[in-house]
Amino acid sequence: MINTLENLEKIASTSLYGSGVSGNAVKYSFEIFNRYIKKGSILELGPAEGIMTDLIYSNLHKMGGGGILTLVDGSSLFCTELKKKYPDVEVCHSLFEDFHTDKKFKTIILGHVLEHVDDPVFILRHVKQFLEEDGVILSAVPNANSIHRQAAVIMGLISDIKAFSELDYHHGHKRVYTIDEFKNDFLLAALTVKEIGGYWLKPLSNSQIEKDWTEEMIMAFMKLGEKYPDIAAEIYIVATLK
Repeated sequence: MINTLENLEKIASTSLYGSGVSGNAVKYSFEIFNRYIKKGSILELGPAEGIMTDLIYSNLHKMGGGGILTLVDGSSLFCTELKKKYPDVEVCHSLFEDFHTDKKFKTIILGHVLEHVDDPVFILRHVKQFLEEDGVILSAVPNANSIHRQAAVIMGLISDIKAFSELDYHHGHKRVYTIDEFKNDFLLAALTVKEIGGYWLKPLSNSQIEKDWTEEMIMAFMKLGEKYPDIAAEIYIVATLK
């Protein structure tokens, strides 16, 4: 199914992006990204409910220096709420493919965007024109080789590691990446991959974890994923123009 504004509105109306342990993962991905965010203007694509936006916004003010934040989302529902919450932030209701601006950004963030779009390489080629020459692109996606996916295959819950779960369908995912596939999309977009890593060593489903795990346990396994990126639930890339 090709993404349309109508499709994205349906997904947003029953969004689970920021609920439960998914929200923990978004917050931890910011901790990863914050190691690489450059002082200056930031473009965030796909902020959804604004879980990461809260952290970016707060951090921009701490950093000072007059950096601006621009948000782009395909859901008018999300955009309306984001405008209410951040009246001093530019919020653009647009498909990523259709977004245009004269601004240049030091940091472009695609937190769980590329698994949703019809043509991820096109998106990367499109948005890199908005990146300053010494800027950085930060992206995270689900990892097909996550141990929870491998376990699900062994148990017969999914046919293979790239098969979609009910949650994948609910989120509107188009693909699940291996590390090599993720890296290759950046190379096809003529971007330079500076670093690849992972986080969130996730052994069970979200519902199982949310039933029994403490916050301390969740955070421990978020950090453990950094040691084992090949089998972590989430993988990330830090990329530049050259």
